[in-house]
Amino acid sequence: MSKYDYILAKSPENGGTTLESHLKSTAYFAKIAAEYAGMDVDIAEKGALLHDIGKTSPLFQKKLHGHRPSPVEMSFRHEIASLFFLKIIDSNIWPQIIDMIVAHHKSTAKDLRELGILDLDRNYGEEAFNHHISGFEQWKVDALGILVELGFPETIITKQDAYESYQYAVKHCKSIGKGWSVWKGLLMGADHMASATSDFQEQLPTLFTTPDVHFYNRENELYPLSLIKSDSQKKHTFVKAPTGAGKTDFLLKRCHGRIFYTLPFQASINAMYKRIQKDLNGCVDDIRLLHSISQLVIEGDHVVEEKAIQDKFGAAIKILTPHQLASIALGTRGYEAILFDLRGCDIILDEIHTYSDMMQSIVLKIVQVLKNVGCRIHVGTATMPTVLEKAILKILGDDDVQYIELPKKVLDSFNRHIVHKSASFESLLPVVQEAVNNGQKILIVCNRVANAQILFERMQEIYPSVKKMLIHSRFKRKDRNHLEMELKNVYNTSTNTCIVVSTQVVEVSLDISFDVMITEAAPIDAMIQRFGRINRIRNTETIGKYKHVYVTAPPQKKSECLPYSLDILQCSYNVLPDNALLEESALQSLIDKVYPQIEFTDIDLDAVFVDNQWRLRELWHLPKSALIERLDINSVSCITQSDEENYSNLNGDERILMEIPVSYNSVRWKNLDQVKIGSHPFIIPDAAYTSKQGLDLKKSEVEHYDTNYQIL
Repeated sequence: MSKYDYILAKSPENGGTTLESHLKSTAYFAKIAAEYAGMDVDIAEKGALLHDIGKTSPLFQKKLHGHRPSPVEMSFRHEIASLFFLKIIDSNIWPQIIDMIVAHHKSTAKDLRELGILDLDRNYGEEAFNHHISGFEQWKVDALGILVELGFPETIITKQDAYESYQYAVKHCKSIGKGWSVWKGLLMGADHMASATSDFQEQLPTLFTTPDVHFYNRENELYPLSLIKSDSQKKHTFVKAPTGAGKTDFLLKRCHGRIFYTLPFQASINAMYKRIQKDLNGCVDDIRLLHSISQLVIEGDHVVEEKAIQDKFGAAIKILTPHQLASIALGTRGYEAILFDLRGCDIILDEIHTYSDMMQSIVLKIVQVLKNVGCRIHVGTATMPTVLEKAILKILGDDDVQYIELPKKVLDSFNRHIVHKSASFESLLPVVQEAVNNGQKILIVCNRVANAQILFERMQEIYPSVKKMLIHSRFKRKDRNHLEMELKNVYNTSTNTCIVVSTQVVEVSLDISFDVMITEAAPIDAMIQRFGRINRIRNTETIGKYKHVYVTAPPQKKSECLPYSLDILQCSYNVLPDNALLEESALQSLIDKVYPQIEFTDIDLDAVFVDNQWRLRELWHLPKSALIERLDINSVSCITQSDEENYSNLNGDERILMEIPVSYNSVRWKNLDQVKIGSHPFIIPDAAYTSKQGLDLKKSEVEHYDTNYQIL
């Protein structure tokens, strides 16, 4: 116990962590991070111990206990008050310490609420200092006492000393140039880790360890990439090969440091997480998963992995989507902490073309930033247009890339699909019947959730006794997790007929192998990925054996083609063979016919890194990005009406299991109420959701709400 335990860093509702404990914990992680990064450990420790000392002020302590300033009262920024104690350290390291302290919550300038130090200096002048120094002669006694407890020498700090430190910091923040601050990134990473792990530091894995991936040096003649030696002299990698050729193993064995593995979809990164965890069992103890429910790794209804650190720094291997990296290209809050974590690591970009034009442009910008901070970049694809490939290779530098593609003779051994075109799903009902009669596993893939729901209902009507499931993105997260496990472990391994209706969630890196596919026409690269879920198992008995995929013609109306373009769908459908073998060696030419050019979205006005130079000043970040808001990703969530009360009463982890991820555009016009806590989910009527069908947005209108429930 410390005599300063009454001074808190967190409110009682958020754990009531004492300030002294939080500063110690932050310094602990800052030293680990600094040692890993080759930075001065002593500076890192001092900055971490000082970064929140301004929380000692009664103005902050009152706020922790519920006091809210009046609308006309200036906000109190504890980071600014922390600067008052710079005199306790050598002035030679003030610039680094200021970098760690001054902007670890707010941008120094152009903050959304204009609460950065330069915003306050511009708007209030001397009054900004006077507000933060209020009561200093009293509360500095506790602050200096805590600092002595933390190992600093006893020091006298006057109001004049505090003023001179404040003015030095303002001048420093005005004088710095463009770029990003590695010291700020280090402190933010350490601060986030300390805030998340205050109760169980001893249970943490060892941070910043290089994973042992020698397992992936295995060779197997069935997987031709496994027979190709890794050229460690070239920094980056580009692998173009069919599904099942061993891309994952090859990309992983090219890695020499900590690994960030990116994939497009939640289902695919869940599957990759479990695959790598199984492969490296006992060799790597810090493999993490990062996506919309990044703090949760679920088995059944229970969280089975350490939740709090999934999105924090220091993982040996982290599996995520590029959306989690977008901030490094767009300079949004926290981007320095992500850059600190990424710097010098191995980044695997698997099927990065599987996005909208906007996201492709953001990914290219991400690649530029990653190269700038010394990352080794490894790209794997089965279906990338040549024009995008050239853009990536231009960024990486052709001479610094180990480029791998397989010869025609090897590609021919991956021929496995006979493609058939059809005018409509109705005309393919005899195909479904024949597959059912033959005891085959049938995969039906739609482009839109609503279409998948309609087809699933149709299959239920026609084949009530056949085992079947529907999977798409709009399920409660608990239900979605069950479905993913059931798809892989039950339907995929079934020896009897079954029907799975899905959306694009099955396209990439989901290790399932069905017998027959019916799919709506999609962009050629997406269709090839879908085909990879049919006849996927590769062994001596399956090589040279073909299975059938059926593609329905695209709609005639542009609105019915969403999320894709009508022109791309028509062109993709036209280039496919009909009633003929789809040859792997011909795929690139088909892709390039559909995408002879790509009109990349010009994002340079929004990006913070252009022409290999930073456009954003150090210690600044942007409050938000219009580009991210325009991406049609599942960035918000819904809950059912009957879950509202439980959602309010349960903890954060349990709340997340109830949430249904949706895109903002899909709910923005529906005038739905929102819960005021958690992730502020929209409330949809119970009639709009079932565990079999997921969310049906057509039933989210007001007439579907249970008014009796509302009255109760």
